[in-house]
Amino acid sequence: MLLTIDVGNTQTVLGLFDGPKLVQHWRISTNGERTSDELALLVADLLRLKGLAFHPDQLGIAVSSVVPRLTAALREMSDEWFGVEAVVLEPGTRTGMPILYDNPKEVGADRIANSVGAYDLYGGPCIVVDFGTATTLDAVSAKGEYLGGAIIPGIEISLDALFSRAAALRRVELVEPRNVIGKNTVESMQAGAVYGFTDQVDGLCRRIEAELGESTIVATGGLAGLIAPLSTKIQHHEPWITLIGLRLIWERNQDR
Repeated sequence: MLLTIDVGNTQTVLGLFDGPKLVQHWRISTNGERTSDELALLVADLLRLKGLAFHPDQLGIAVSSVVPRLTAALREMSDEWFGVEAVVLEPGTRTGMPILYDNPKEVGADRIANSVGAYDLYGGPCIVVDFGTATTLDAVSAKGEYLGGAIIPGIEISLDALFSRAAALRRVELVEPRNVIGKNTVESMQAGAVYGFTDQVDGLCRRIEAELGESTIVATGGLAGLIAPLSTKIQHHEPWITLIGLRLIWERNQDR
């Protein structure tokens, strides 16, 4: 079995694979202060709640992380507590995907994992839209090359900025409103956020396709379930595509 861990700035997603099948997944808040000991206890407790145990001779660990302190802590956790050398997605890790970026070291590990997973599922060209702390759009060529993409402020941090700057506005639940023309402040904010970000992503996808060609467009991330059904461009919603990419990358590094 394989434990995959994707550490984002806001949330961390863990998945347990039995071969190619994702048999269990968890989503927790990211806390950059957690030590390797705390992480080991957290992982062990999550497995125990599902009646699972960690056997080093039967299980591997794959990690992608955009939080350097947690990257180091997870590497230490794997070594000291579980007796496993984790495959950490970083420069030098075999991904099977050429990175055609000016500086490949600048590309976030989650963006590479997303692209590897999407290309495996749908081929290319494809575009992966990840609704995380930032909203990222990543383009993969028909040959399976990572080409680059676009980064925009995420939905939640954009709303946080609005709330902090506009004294008369308050936090609202991110749900689809009854109408685009809001009849009250809450609905107006929901319409602006939900439909505004949907159209922003659709517009960027059209611009990317103008350079890349007609593409398969895949959405992932915490808010993808809200935006994808409203989009005219997104064709697939794959909430665990980062974990799928991590599984593939782990497999490609087993002969090292």
